[in-house]
Amino acid sequence: MSMDSKRAISTKRIFQTGAVNFVRNLWLAVTAMAVITITLSILLFSVIARSTFSHTVSQLTDKIDVSFYLKDDVTPQQRDELITNLKRIPDVKSVDYLNKDQALARYRETNKNNPVALSAVSQTDNPLPASLSIKPNDPNQINNIRSYLSQASIQKLQSDQTVYPEKTKQAVDKIVKSANFLQKAGVIGIVVFLIVSILIIFNTIQMAIFNRRDELAIMRLLGASTWYIRGPFVVETVIYGVIAALVSVVICYVLFVISPSAFQAGSLGLLDITYASNYFKANFLKILVIQLLVGIIIGAASSVLATRRHLKFKTSK
Repeated sequence: MSMDSKRAISTKRIFQTGAVNFVRNLWLAVTAMAVITITLSILLFSVIARSTFSHTVSQLTDKIDVSFYLKDDVTPQQRDELITNLKRIPDVKSVDYLNKDQALARYRETNKNNPVALSAVSQTDNPLPASLSIKPNDPNQINNIRSYLSQASIQKLQSDQTVYPEKTKQAVDKIVKSANFLQKAGVIGIVVFLIVSILIIFNTIQMAIFNRRDELAIMRLLGASTWYIRGPFVVETVIYGVIAALVSVVICYVLFVISPSAFQAGSLGLLDITYASNYFKANFLKILVIQLLVGIIIGAASSVLATRRHLKFKTSK
């Protein structure tokens, strides 16, 4: 029999023995798999939450602008000169002009389900002014824009008080702070449960080695290699990781896909459940592969460390 055939048979037996050991130590494995599942679920939730918060912040940031309302008697030349001067300010990203008809159309669309608000305007009389929507490069840097619009010559063109994006910016800051807190909490949770997972696997492997110490000693005397003896324990804990990864994906699938549909919920506090659900479905295969890889690494690495610590031989083979 060739060396390749012998290695193939040995590898097959290692996997078979590892699967048998998994079934044999199932009750001991439950705790380890539960903790790994929690670790992977926190990891996956953190990734999806971070992406969701980034999307929400991006959407709100796009809505941050300074609204400058023009008098009806402002000439096109004055308007164009104002827009040109605003665009020259380094802190200005863009300036969009909204005429009276467009302002009225937007107002009606926004309040289409509000008869009281719609009754305030009519088809013949348009009380809404034209306006400029000034988007800053950085919502935190609008002092130059504010200073320019506060000039007396500019104020003469203004029909209503300029609206600055303080409330929208406060909402963005709130989401950013929440995202940073959740990210830090997620990292701490992952580290804590990862350590607990390793400790539990250590204890599980230690008990398995102790229960099979006579069998392992006989295998060594009969010439079994170090990997042939240690391999099944690694395979066993890899199965822990695979099952935990699958369970964590199922949990997050229920949380982000099934639950929102069942309860018709579009958001959970600051978390946009609709976007999270779409993100999960769009990246399902990638999420599944990454979870499996992380689960396998946790199981295999923990087992290798445990067997090196609790399963030592005087001679190497």
